[in-house]
Amino acid sequence: MYIALLGRQPALSVAELEVLYGSSNVQWFSGISATISTNDFDFNRLGGTQKAGRVVAELRGNWRQVGSQIAKNYEAEWAKREGKITLGLSAYGFPESARDIQKTGLILKKKLQGHGVSLRLIPNSEPALNTAASHHNKLGLNSNHIELLIVRAGDGRVIVAESVGAQNITAFAARDQARPKTDAFVGMLPPKLARMMVNMSGVQKGRVLDPFCGTGVILQEAALLGFDIYGTDLSDKMIDYSSINLKWLNQTHHLSAEPTLNQADAMTAVWDGPIDAVTCETYLGQPFSAPPSPAKLTEVRGNCNHIISSFLANLFDQIPSGTPLCIAVPAWKSKGGSFTHLPFIASLDKLGYRRRELTLVNPDQLLYYRENQIVARELLLLEKA
Repeated sequence: MYIALLGRQPALSVAELEVLYGSSNVQWFSGISATISTNDFDFNRLGGTQKAGRVVAELRGNWRQVGSQIAKNYEAEWAKREGKITLGLSAYGFPESARDIQKTGLILKKKLQGHGVSLRLIPNSEPALNTAASHHNKLGLNSNHIELLIVRAGDGRVIVAESVGAQNITAFAARDQARPKTDAFVGMLPPKLARMMVNMSGVQKGRVLDPFCGTGVILQEAALLGFDIYGTDLSDKMIDYSSINLKWLNQTHHLSAEPTLNQADAMTAVWDGPIDAVTCETYLGQPFSAPPSPAKLTEVRGNCNHIISSFLANLFDQIPSGTPLCIAVPAWKSKGGSFTHLPFIASLDKLGYRRRELTLVNPDQLLYYRENQIVARELLLLEKA
């Protein structure tokens, strides 16, 4: 069994895990973590999980009890360990301070010194190491670079896990910022979210279509996951940008992806098969720095609704029944924090699609946004009926 420390919006992270591993194998453990029962866990595939670890113990108790047990167990386990150990301790759900967590590590360090074993303890400024510290110290990537993830649930259960790695924030940042071509006007889809969307499509292999490919962020993440990629966009400029960015990806990541890229309007395009899944960020309308007036919202909402519903109607006859889709559509946040959704979502059956139901997450939780953003990305998990 594994435990995942979830991202900034935990429900999206759990949705990704549920689609990949099945609802019977994934469970919420706390508000920021979930367990996964599988022998085929692939941490590097994920976009929404910050850290993950293999569960080695399930305990109960306060930090003093848990920390004492950890020091005792790992003194015995590492007493004859060869080579220097680099250790990080990350505690979640405990009221203790970073200093209290560090004390456990210092006690273990002193005990191991008595056995002639050298341990370097990574200092904590918070009870848990941040993802950057875990990643840059290569914790979880070999037997002597270890991070213990100690997670406490609200009911007092405690999981102790040995990290299998932290999210490679350096690589994600490079694919976001170091690509040759970007365009803020068409939106900046984060690579982490793009990867989550490819995973949430549910497709296992084959060819992924992005009919609104923009600068190619979804295509690059799909290529890195081993899919064949097919992108179209209304703008010739975006097709050029995607082509340049994907050539850069091949060079920098030693890939041999051969994308199909064409200029086409998603409302009228004729796509060549096969299409095994559709993943895209659709037209989100204009950006807003403050909630728009009712009249303006009605105008923008109607325009987006027309474009996206026309795209889905056009796509319907070009894909086989059961084809999965993960599409991002706009939803607008009001001053009170509620969201206005697109009208067509309430009548998907009329377009020939149905929502794929998740057990662990409600559809209204599949919203990606930051607190200061007005336009959110609402993720629709669909399939052709």
